[in-house]
Amino acid sequence: MKVSRNRILLSIVLFLFLIGMGSTAIYLKSVADYKKAVRETTLNDINISDVPDGIYVGEYDVDFIYVKVEVTVRNGAITAIDILEHKNGRGKSAEIVTDRIIEKQQIEVDAVSGATNSSIVIEKAVENALTRPSPPASS
Repeated sequence: MKVSRNRILLSIVLFLFLIGMGSTAIYLKSVADYKKAVRETTLNDINISDVPDGIYVGEYDVDFIYVKVEVTVRNGAITAIDILEHKNGRGKSAEIVTDRIIEKQQIEVDAVSGATNSSIVIEKAVENALTRPSPPASS
């Protein structure tokens, strides 16, 4: 029995459609997981004056946003925060959060409008740098 050309073409189109739907479902699940990870991110209050002088490296990853920072502490104050890596989509403008953290000397500061998720991830990376159990990278 000969399979018609239209039937083969229809099978191919249906197969491609199903692949597309599966890929879309996987992507939407990833986005939902990312949003949940950001929503569930908590920031802990750190007394920066208790942090020994040094240079600390921290990172935080919620899949669609990843940040790695280097935080310098001198005389009980954050004196510099360098963003070593920031995978962010449209959240580059959130990098100004580092200036706010230095100015206020606290990790939780106002997020950048339009880049709230990146703001949160940067704050958490700074917290992770300052609370890591190992000694600072260098003094």
